[in-house]
Amino acid sequence: MSHRPPSGLAAVSAALLAMSRHLETRDVLKTIVASARELLDAEYAALGVPDDHGGFAQFVVDGVSDEQWKAIGPLPRQHGILAAMLHEAKPERLADVREDPRFGGWPAAHPDMSDFLGLPIRDGDDIIGALFLANKRCPKPEGTCGFTAEDEELLAILAQHAAIALTNARLYERSRELTIAEERSRLAHELHDAVSQKLFSLRLTAQAAAALVDRDPARAKGELQQVAALAAEAVDELRAAVVELRPAALDEDGLIATLRTQIQVLDRAHTAEVAFRSVGVRALPAAQEEALLRVSQEALHNALRHSGAGHVEVALTRRDGGTLLRITDDGSGFDPAATRRAGRHLGLVSMRDRADGVGGKLTVESAPGKGTTIEMEVPGG
Repeated sequence: MSHRPPSGLAAVSAALLAMSRHLETRDVLKTIVASARELLDAEYAALGVPDDHGGFAQFVVDGVSDEQWKAIGPLPRQHGILAAMLHEAKPERLADVREDPRFGGWPAAHPDMSDFLGLPIRDGDDIIGALFLANKRCPKPEGTCGFTAEDEELLAILAQHAAIALTNARLYERSRELTIAEERSRLAHELHDAVSQKLFSLRLTAQAAAALVDRDPARAKGELQQVAALAAEAVDELRAAVVELRPAALDEDGLIATLRTQIQVLDRAHTAEVAFRSVGVRALPAAQEEALLRVSQEALHNALRHSGAGHVEVALTRRDGGTLLRITDDGSGFDPAATRRAGRHLGLVSMRDRADGVGGKLTVESAPGKGTTIEMEVPGG
């Protein structure tokens, strides 16, 4: 059975739609490379984003296994053909890259490549990356390039849309950084207020105990017990804030490991039992993983700070082709409708916004004395 590459407007449209579907820069880069390799039927594809120091800030490949990529070694420098893409700003179509005078060799583990097509990715006058393809999968006489002028035109269209997708992803990540900075500022303000109030109460109660210790030892003992309770509350406030302020290690560890670690910390920091379980969930797009993490953090904050729960469970499972996050507690519960009318949202608005922002759905079930269940479902996983 012969290999038949995708062709026609449908294939181009599918590639462009795939690029526009992602918001994280790394996801966009991987999608561009995979789409280019499939669309032009090449054995290998790569995309490099330059840094300001003669190297690459990011370099994504497709067609090379993880084991091969690790064996190849550090990211390449901007020299030879790679430099030509980034500094001369013109396409390169070569019958054999190894015969080009600018070719400087490869690491020992690098796959062997012959015919080559490369194109810069431009945003206005700036070159923000370079896209490379090698080893066109087609019959070709020795010393000729399998990539055609039509392939070059198609790659140029892909590169134009790649520039838009990359720029949008960078704007999104910048916006997210600003949002995180705002959240940290808000948390710092809340932490200052909460702990300051606790410490002020602690100081007054300690002073009262000192004044009573000689003339009314029994009352002094009661005041000292209150000092101990206030100190424990202040410690809980600090621990919870540290967990919330700590940057999530989603890129390195993924959602499941990050959630498990944070919940273990909360379980140690609070008197309530906090448990976590996960069944059958695979990796999700970065934006969805962050939204699920933030919603779980907000729900846990409510359960541990306000509900008086003795047991809280966070579950991450598969359901109907999607991923379901469920946070349940046996606390005091509340009337969601009354809470909305009173203008006390308990973070529900931000949780719904986060769910909506990644194509998900948030539901809240609660009643006074009946505990609370918060579910967020997203497609995929």
